Amino acid sequence: MRGRGQAMFVAASLALLSLLMPPISIVSSATVALVTLRRGGYEGLLVLLSATLAAALLGFVVLSDFQFALGYALILWLPVWLLSIVLREGRHLSLAFEIASIIGALAVIGFYLMVQDPALYWQAVLNIMIQPMLQVSEVPVEQIEQTVVMMSRYMTGILATGSVTGLLLGLLLARWWQAKLYNPGGFSAEYLSLRMSLRFTIVTLITFLVALLSSGIFSEVAWNIGIILFMLYAFIGTAIAHALLANTKAKRFLLPIFYISIFIVPHIVIPVAIIGISDTWLNLRKNITPPSST
Repeated sequence: MRGRGQAMFVAASLALLSLLMPPISIVSSATVALVTLRRGGYEGLLVLLSATLAAALLGFVVLSDFQFALGYALILWLPVWLLSIVLREGRHLSLAFEIASIIGALAVIGFYLMVQDPALYWQAVLNIMIQPMLQVSEVPVEQIEQTVVMMSRYMTGILATGSVTGLLLGLLLARWWQAKLYNPGGFSAEYLSLRMSLRFTIVTLITFLVALLSSGIFSEVAWNIGIILFMLYAFIGTAIAHALLANTKAKRFLLPIFYISIFIVPHIVIPVAIIGISDTWLNLRKNITPPSST
């Protein structure tokens, strides 16, 4: 009971703080995930509901607004709770990753069903957001407008990818916490051996083929779903690169450089994701001994 109360308080407090610092939301969702991974879906659900009520109360007292708590529960805590159950019962990170991507794909399809012209909708939103920038930017207005038109076609997938990434990071953080507390070394072995099934990779490639070969709404939806899948394989590629670099004598230098490079040069994500996709057939880690400690 005490542990549940602590988890509820931490999740609710971090949810409120994340309004100022969005990355904190990952830690908040990881709190719900940890309870679910360790004690099961029922205990996790109790923490989720209690944290939602606590966050609503804190929001009302501090911000005079409690509605953000409902958004947190639906967009972050509920999905990460479901993923935690999948990981706890299925015992495979790859399955949880597949479910996360399916949730993201359904969100994209649902948005396209609800909004008549998503690209036009996002174009209007982006135009409002860039108005302050237009007055101080030295970039020609025409070039900015062309970028907005191009970006508006993929904003649904970009936002869905951001949400799914947050869910997976929260799940991975909770899994790491669990390993540190109850199974030292378990997280490294589990994550660095992460690999998607042949069936899922084939579906991913078919999605990209549909995006390339079709046109209109079908191509647009496929591209937006493809962004989510591409991010998923970036996780896989990162695990592969880590496993390969950790097997070298210069791992203390190469690993930090690799992770820093991903943040400084985002384009590196492209070859990393391609490595993740190709691993389905090449099994690039087949000669590497899994690590024994985190």
